[in-house]
Amino acid sequence: MNYSADIKKVVEYIESNLKAELSPANIAEQAGYSVYHFCRVFQACMEMPIMEYVRRRRLSRAAMELFAGGRILDIALDYGFETQSGFAKAFRREFGYTPTQYVARLRALRGGPDDQNTDKNGGILMDVKIIEKPAFKVAGYGIKTNIAEGKYTKDIAAFWDSFDIEGWECKLYDQLQPPKHGEVGLSVPDSRDASSLTYVLGVIVENFDHVTEDMVTVEVPTATYAVFTTPPVDTSKAAGPEGMDRDFPQAIRKTWKYIFEQWFRDSGYEYDQGKMDFEYYDERCHSAPTQSWKSTFQ
Repeated sequence: MNYSADIKKVVEYIESNLKAELSPANIAEQAGYSVYHFCRVFQACMEMPIMEYVRRRRLSRAAMELFAGGRILDIALDYGFETQSGFAKAFRREFGYTPTQYVARLRALRGGPDDQNTDKNGGILMDVKIIEKPAFKVAGYGIKTNIAEGKYTKDIAAFWDSFDIEGWECKLYDQLQPPKHGEVGLSVPDSRDASSLTYVLGVIVENFDHVTEDMVTVEVPTATYAVFTTPPVDTSKAAGPEGMDRDFPQAIRKTWKYIFEQWFRDSGYEYDQGKMDFEYYDERCHSAPTQSWKSTFQ
């Protein structure tokens, strides 16, 4: 499956329809994916949510038209902004200037806004194992979020912080007594809303006998998985807490990017949208000089 080609096709569609109505649903339709799967692939490859990309491209194109002499109100309405003031606020957040100031600055510099689309590759190679994994059960804590509105990664990052602060990890192991140490991060799509999901952070259990009311349970079906392991990240004291907080998530994002932009393109495999992918954080992520993270895809 060539995700890079599909993303390129979608980007071309967006560029041709920046003044038309664009939504996660009609954009995903161009790629032939479900909204849920498409939003995840797009964010992994382009490093931003789909509608954030659309907003930025509209503002970038609007900047070009402003520089060419267009009227602010006309341009604002053309690109889906209901008012000139709303457009001006969005423009200032994106470029740091009001539309009038921006045009004046560009003319003074004899330049124009950069209209290039970048499509950066992950630039990493890794060994991938193909395995057949039997069905298994996960119990843990969950948070509802929306993958199409740009809240997905921020919500999950905040949830991880809460996971530590609330002591949920200790409660999981004390309450559920899983047979093996290791946390599972699992995104479960909402069957009633294609853009919504529940992110579950839990442990693999043999049964749900000891689950409490505040926990979430998921049964993951049997599937064939591709297993990826991130390169190690230095989490020693010398790296400092700020380095750990920055480098570990960055390593994970690079792995996702590699999976969707390079591995699927070259492997001949296709993603089964009817199954689940998951992250697995084992003992290598705890009190060790390096951190590794495993992601499995069906």
